[in-house]
Amino acid sequence: MNKSEFLAALRERLNGVPEEDINKSLDFYGEMIDDRVEDGMSEEEAVGALGSMEEIINQILSEVSLPKLVKEKVKPKQALKAWEVVLLVLGAPVWVPIILALCSVVLSCYLVVWVMIISLYALDLSVAFSGLAMVATAFASLVQGQFAVFGMMFGCGLMAVGLSILLFFGFNLVTKGILWLSKKILIGIKGLFIKK
Repeated sequence: MNKSEFLAALRERLNGVPEEDINKSLDFYGEMIDDRVEDGMSEEEAVGALGSMEEIINQILSEVSLPKLVKEKVKPKQALKAWEVVLLVLGAPVWVPIILALCSVVLSCYLVVWVMIISLYALDLSVAFSGLAMVATAFASLVQGQFAVFGMMFGCGLMAVGLSILLFFGFNLVTKGILWLSKKILIGIKGLFIKK
């Protein structure tokens, strides 16, 4: 596929994205192709080096805000007629609560993700602090001459601190996975607003 075919296909796939973002993306990818052609590649090789069309679409969608896509989608193509305005006003008691409920559900899901991440790190901190408290208690029991209690408390405290270190790295991986998944879901939602 040459440059003009690629840009035409990209424009077609971005139907539903605001026109200024389409033009910005087309200019960007057109310049990338031109730069690679100047470096000695053919147009077909330069287009192939950009990656798959799906990756490019996902990249563009990740950069366009969701409110912009929604505004572009619901923007009427022509002025509303009087009877359409009347129907919108009369139907407001039905569609406004539905939209508010949908927004509430989406916001709740978003908050649940962040609360889950915060909870994981709160758990890790509590394990670390309890381990440090056990080590401090162990030294207090050593001062009192309770060697068996010292050994048990010191060992348990070190195990808790070590567990907190392991949990920290595990929770970092879980957090990265959750953030990656939420980004994919957001791109999927944005993809609903463009015609593929």
